Amino acid sequence: MPTKKFNATSPGRRFMSVSDFKGLTKKAPEEKLLVPLKSSGGRNAQGRVTARHRGGGVKRMYRIIDWKRRKDNVVAKVAAIEYDPNRSARIALLHYSDGEKRYILAPLGLTPGAKVISGDEGVDIKVGNAMPLIAIPVGTTIHNVELQPNRGAQLARSAGTSAQLMAKESHMAHIRLPSGEVRLVSIHCRATIGQVGNVEHENVSIGKAGRSRWLGKRPHIRGVATNPCDHPHGGGEARSTPGRPSTTPWGKPTYGLKTRKSKNPTSRFIVRRRKK
Repeated sequence: MPTKKFNATSPGRRFMSVSDFKGLTKKAPEEKLLVPLKSSGGRNAQGRVTARHRGGGVKRMYRIIDWKRRKDNVVAKVAAIEYDPNRSARIALLHYSDGEKRYILAPLGLTPGAKVISGDEGVDIKVGNAMPLIAIPVGTTIHNVELQPNRGAQLARSAGTSAQLMAKESHMAHIRLPSGEVRLVSIHCRATIGQVGNVEHENVSIGKAGRSRWLGKRPHIRGVATNPCDHPHGGGEARSTPGRPSTTPWGKPTYGLKTRKSKNPTSRFIVRRRKK
């Protein structure tokens, strides 16, 4: 799905680009698959700001996505490809043969009218089909990968991303993630065949500050532009360097400091670390 650019009728339009939305086949979402979504504005239960630079934005409804794909051996027809404001990927509306409707992430190449199915065995290796890793051939491109059986997909869900099944050893599978990390996952975890669609999402340029506000993002401020009482980098006459290693407003080191726990129990599942 290519991006659409504009003539430079204003400074904000000069570098702005948007998705052209040509691949969408249905505009209004399925009402029974919507739930209200309340935004916190970065505040906790006491009303205090605990996550800065959040607030405002266009009101959204959440689309209920079927992350588990456990409706086995029931053929579903792709009724439409829709926009989802809560994620970078597009979503596909499935009409199952028993009358049920569900949303899934729309893989690259999935079109309205296509048939998809999920199951433990006997499922074709075809885009959009879901099955356990034990039933997927080594080298297959996958997405929507579970970390634990029956927990629902957690890996490779953003637009244009995909993982690859590298190997299988006893009850574990080696999965190469989009970051380059190779991780062990149970062979009983499910994954969907193919790559997540909307590949051109990475080429979209926001273009102006107002568009970030529509997304619920408030302005960031550089530490060196503040007063010394507000940030460790603040103060000084005219422009000045921080004069110390870069830190957060609360004095914690930043820019490259590793924050993963040294004794994280899940480290035993990482075969190779991600690219630096």
